[in-house]
Amino acid sequence: MIEAILKYKGKNGFGEFCPKAVLFDMDGVLYNSMPNHAVAWEESMKKFGIAMTKADAYATEGARGIDTIRHFVKKQKGIDISFEEAQKMYDEKTRIFHSMPEAPIFDGVLDIMEKIHQAGMSVNVVTGSGQRPLIARLLNDFGKYLDENHITTAYDVKRGKPNPDPYLAGLQKAGNLKPWEGIVVENAPLGVRAGVAAKIFTVAINSGPLPDEALSSLGADVLYHQMTEFVEDWDILFESSTL
Repeated sequence: MIEAILKYKGKNGFGEFCPKAVLFDMDGVLYNSMPNHAVAWEESMKKFGIAMTKADAYATEGARGIDTIRHFVKKQKGIDISFEEAQKMYDEKTRIFHSMPEAPIFDGVLDIMEKIHQAGMSVNVVTGSGQRPLIARLLNDFGKYLDENHITTAYDVKRGKPNPDPYLAGLQKAGNLKPWEGIVVENAPLGVRAGVAAKIFTVAINSGPLPDEALSSLGADVLYHQMTEFVEDWDILFESSTL
């Protein structure tokens, strides 16, 4: 872990690493929801004549839903659709998703949030989603650690992941912090790219079917397969950041 922090400082030219906030992605990090999202994407897009596989859903995870839709429509039909047209398609995807069983919280999530809280740091969420029911669930499940002012959604930025904008916006909501004052926790390639592009220490949790290289090759500073592993290493990370 010390080596990872030193490497992070070196590649970004930062002389320090003093985290004050942890910025979590939502799907695939806090909730085991990606299998449901993959089904919802495949079924909803089929209704509009767009072929989108479950693998496509994982590959584009973390991007704003409307951006994903406009990309696939452009690629397959050769046309540019409006924000409003994409929103209607995204609404159908949302309807199907919310008709499915509620995704469980990953083991270790509440434990890591408690450790963050005890360390005097803030818990934040940066998601490509903008669905109000999901935001409401975040506040219900994690209200001890999280409030709405520390949630960044698709509607807070013009450019979604893999651009750095969502995580830079998350740093602002966390208290106008600098990159070396944050930690990103991601599970998706686009999200890892966004965290790295924002020059924030990026922890990858490979909770899905992707090979580790799909995340580590994009610049993730540390990689785990389960949140519980991050919990076990938290004290080492926190102590190392004070060196």
